[in-house]
Amino acid sequence: MPDDLITLWRYRDLPEALIARSKLDAEGFDCFLADAEIVRLNWFWSNAFGGVRLQVRLDDGESALAVLAQEIPASFTAEEVGEEYRQSVCPSCGSLDVGFESVHRGIALAALHFFGLPLPIPMNSWKCEDCGHRW
Repeated sequence: MPDDLITLWRYRDLPEALIARSKLDAEGFDCFLADAEIVRLNWFWSNAFGGVRLQVRLDDGESALAVLAQEIPASFTAEEVGEEYRQSVCPSCGSLDVGFESVHRGIALAALHFFGLPLPIPMNSWKCEDCGHRW
């Protein structure tokens, strides 16, 4: 990678950074994830290192930000199988920024801190990242 890199965004979680990088890769941008291996080795220290940094060339900064700022599509068609997939929507605020949580993270982190190993307590619920509603 060239020396003229700028940091577009910082991500706490590696999977989120990988999705953003793949989105930019698909659009033809040269991009790089700085500190990804440190976070991959010990995710608990992610915030101490400032997270995973998504970097692009200085000249590509504005256009890459525009790609990352695109709205989440409400549905898409998988060309390989011809099926349409619909994005889950928050019933409270109508946001598309939702995620499925299969394990209660708070309890797992507390158990990791006190007992030295995470206890995966099943949760199986959806959470809206905009309003915090769970269902």
